[in-house]
Amino acid sequence: MHITDDNIQQMDQRYRAQLINSLGGFKSLVMLGTQNLQGDTNLAVFSSFFHIGASPALCGVIVRPDNGERHTLNNIIATGSYTINHVHEAIYQQAHQTSASYPAERSEFSATGLTEEWLNGFFAPFVRESRVKLALQFAERVDLQINGTILLIGKIVEAYVPDEVINPDGFIDLEAAGTMTLSGLDSYHHTQKIARLSYAKPDQPLKIIP
Repeated sequence: MHITDDNIQQMDQRYRAQLINSLGGFKSLVMLGTQNLQGDTNLAVFSSFFHIGASPALCGVIVRPDNGERHTLNNIIATGSYTINHVHEAIYQQAHQTSASYPAERSEFSATGLTEEWLNGFFAPFVRESRVKLALQFAERVDLQINGTILLIGKIVEAYVPDEVINPDGFIDLEAAGTMTLSGLDSYHHTQKIARLSYAKPDQPLKIIP
């Protein structure tokens, strides 16, 4: 199938959203935990979370255009704190359910049966059932003029990772942690590692890293 820009513009909205979301390939699947200044907690699934840099440790997430009802966005801007929680098979349906439009005063934690976890005095809640968890401090907001979406950049200030999934060289075996991924808007996947490869250098053969 050859798809042109004209084709895309003429597509049914739902069909277009599924198609374009799928074209980008597999995506990170995480839940963002936040709390507002009144103490109401919020949990929302995102597939737009990505690495920005390691020094400082920065990550980004794309948020839909601000319509005043973006509870995650509002909480992050107001408090400066949020958590990132990886999704595994035992909780992926609950993670998906957090995308429903609950009112701000109703926590997705209680609505989905997931458990708030408060660690080391951090302001935002973690998901107890998650295995890989990050605490982020809001660093920068970038409003993208092209479509009204918002890039939120956060600094990783804490991380909780099972000891047994961290390799001696710092590589985290996310497959061993059970972390899942997403394609499109609603297709959840396990992963299967093929190999780790050595650092690429000109005219030197690659090696498989055990």
